[in-house]
Amino acid sequence: MFDSITIVGVGLISGSFSLALKEKRLAKNVIGISRTEASIKKALELGLIDESLPLKEAVEKSDLIYVAIPVDATVTVMREIMDMITDKQIVADAGSTKNVLCKSLADHPMRKRFVATHPMWGTEYSGPEAAVRDAFVGRSCVICEKEKSDKDAVETMENVYKQLGMHLVYMDADAHDVHAAYVSHISHITSFALANTVLEKEKEENAIFELAGGGFASTVRLAKSSPAMWAPVFMQNRENVLDVLNEHISQLRKFKSCLEKENYEYLWELMENANKIKRIIV
Repeated sequence: MFDSITIVGVGLISGSFSLALKEKRLAKNVIGISRTEASIKKALELGLIDESLPLKEAVEKSDLIYVAIPVDATVTVMREIMDMITDKQIVADAGSTKNVLCKSLADHPMRKRFVATHPMWGTEYSGPEAAVRDAFVGRSCVICEKEKSDKDAVETMENVYKQLGMHLVYMDADAHDVHAAYVSHISHITSFALANTVLEKEKEENAIFELAGGGFASTVRLAKSSPAMWAPVFMQNRENVLDVLNEHISQLRKFKSCLEKENYEYLWELMENANKIKRIIV
């Protein structure tokens, strides 16, 4: 499908995206852009990319430019890229927030060549080594502001994600950021907070990690995620994250109150209500 694409960022998402395109034979050549030579070297060694070029040269050579970098850097880099492209090229991003980016590009003359996307997948790892095969199979991908992009650009990205095995969801940027706060961002904050709680306690009880089982490991897994990626996400989506965090704190207080007042019945009720999540997540 593509003679050449550029991935800006050679980490978890972009690396996995490149692997998938190569395996599906959707891209003949993949160019990598990174702030560090070490990342480029590793991406070349792993076969995630075929070459690395300066941004301007890479953009000029590419049919698709796919941006997957921390969201605080995305706006500046994206505007730079949009200033370089022609109406024959497509730019897409994979960021975890959409409102700030979409607003920043709203008046750009090449806005219609941009497709705002968010493949809803990730792990706690980062860097080229984190890329995995078949990462997107069975996952959802959000496409935002579809009506503001050229039809051919949207259809191309839809086709790419479908061939990677993804289910497509459409919403505006505001709705995306609200939903992402509930299903992703709060999970990360909770995991970071739990890790800090246990690390603080571990100062007194060295044996605590010896007793940590699978439940703890799965709950705190996201605390290993990169602050460079997640701190900007929380700040860009600050209002929505605060809303969700306030509700989460309220729920924690309910459990705390049950224990303080020895209210077994309400404790049971809270957990039974939480079990309803089985209808959503198997």
